[in-house]
Amino acid sequence: MSSFHEVQFPPDISYGSTGGPGFSTGVVTTSSGGEQRNQNWAQSRCKYNVAHGVKNQKQLDNLIAFFRARKGKAYGFRFKDWSDFKAVGQICGVLEGNKLVYQLQKTYVDSAGFTDIRLIKKPVSGTVTLYISGVMQTSGYTVDYVTGRITFDAIPAGVVTADFEYDVPCRFDTDEMPINIDNWSSYSWSGITVIEIKW
Repeated sequence: MSSFHEVQFPPDISYGSTGGPGFSTGVVTTSSGGEQRNQNWAQSRCKYNVAHGVKNQKQLDNLIAFFRARKGKAYGFRFKDWSDFKAVGQICGVLEGNKLVYQLQKTYVDSAGFTDIRLIKKPVSGTVTLYISGVMQTSGYTVDYVTGRITFDAIPAGVVTADFEYDVPCRFDTDEMPINIDNWSSYSWSGITVIEIKW
């Protein structure tokens, strides 16, 4: 994806962000008060406000430089969601028609057994550990840290699972940077929204 930069948003700023996953659901209310709901998205889309993560002038300077380098909304980047960035023992999905290539994914299971599967497209470099039927693998595969795909040299003889860390592919949700001058040598930028890129 040419409009994506494989660079991580400053993690010391994302640490203070607020936000998380969201869905799109259409709700139609009938004249009797009943309703029908339509799920528009198969997977969630995350959205964050990072303004509260800026705590000093150096962080603001870094954020301004990062924003300028991304040209506002133009270029995507990696974002660390500190509330959800690790996965352990996750079953990898087989890509259709090719048993040599697997996609990293994370499965969320609630107390009633309902699940939600999230495709992981941006694993963190050097964090992926693979297992076949519970046995750790040290060779025989490659990991594409840009797409989250794993390619084996030979078809695995068992269930493929993985431990890994991951980023969320995001972009700024604004092309403008309204900086407030609070007082001499003190600046702030409120309402800094970044949103997950889906593809």
